Amino acid sequence: MVVSVNSEPHKDEFNALLDSTIVELNVHAKKSPKKIEQLRGNKLEPYVCGLMSELAVGTNFEGTIVEWGGQKFPDIVANDFYGIEVKTTTKNHWKTTGNSVLESTRVADVERIFMLFGKLGKPIEFKCRAYEECLSEVVVTHSPRYLIDMNLEQGKTIFDKINTPYDTLRQKRNPIKSITDYYKSKLKPGQDLWWIQDTEQSSNLVINIWNNLSLKEKQETKNKAMVYFPEVFSNRGDKFARLAIWLVTRQAVVCPNVRDLFSAGGQEAFIIKDKVYKNIPKVYINLFKNIENVLEILLNTSSLELSEYWKEKTSENKKILNWIHMVSMNSKSVQKAKHLDIKKMLKELIL
Repeated sequence: MVVSVNSEPHKDEFNALLDSTIVELNVHAKKSPKKIEQLRGNKLEPYVCGLMSELAVGTNFEGTIVEWGGQKFPDIVANDFYGIEVKTTTKNHWKTTGNSVLESTRVADVERIFMLFGKLGKPIEFKCRAYEECLSEVVVTHSPRYLIDMNLEQGKTIFDKINTPYDTLRQKRNPIKSITDYYKSKLKPGQDLWWIQDTEQSSNLVINIWNNLSLKEKQETKNKAMVYFPEVFSNRGDKFARLAIWLVTRQAVVCPNVRDLFSAGGQEAFIIKDKVYKNIPKVYINLFKNIENVLEILLNTSSLELSEYWKEKTSENKKILNWIHMVSMNSKSVQKAKHLDIKKMLKELIL
């Protein structure tokens, strides 16, 4: 859809119509509070549409105000150009969850949308603002949705935060990416986005428990973890934090004891190029025994994605050596691996 380059038709007249609608709604709220209090959910839409139609008589909007209803966005359309999205809350505040960021049900040709909000908690009151002026954040239910705040200060919208105008964002092929990029930039260590649509990755709809996975699935998941999270080879106290989040958000797997995946006790010997290495902690034995599958994951994962996981820039030519270096550096903090040259051992296994 192309944003209209024509000036908004009868803009001042429509703004006056909205203002008079809000004035009348607030008058009705004072005169008949019990009646208005019952207009919850989609019951308010036909009431507003009827009132606006009455107030539009004698204006350029007479006979043009239509209630779409159903799942269409916005709820009411005037003159095929202006839209009014109607929201209500039974609480005494001006916030609620809004519409989908994707706007896949948007009515064709509607260019300017306004938010008409009915606060049906005592005292009952109505407000109206330009749609994009009251969208503060993006939250997730079954899909990313805007968070509405009718008292939002100017300059504090989600569009101000991502430095992208509403009309520009809504017409992008993938509007979610700009939003996820913004929230990614605000993540603290150990945090991740649990809903990510701008990647090619997918997550199962069904959440699984670790013990329900087959042995093959468990090992495949461990192999990915060893590639994406080199800190599991360290002695850090938080070395499994990012892994735990990744299991849930990207693999749809809940593991009550993530530490147990890599902390099996005991030591073993391992032969690399006819040389016997003794007293190797099990976490490295697991890596060495599955090195071919680990290497395959490294090769098939883009350097861009690996850079995101590692929080360090890498390239297609350097990603294997970079990974070896990170595993080796993390291993230096493990007391029982002090006698091992992990970097040399991995190079002998891979290169």
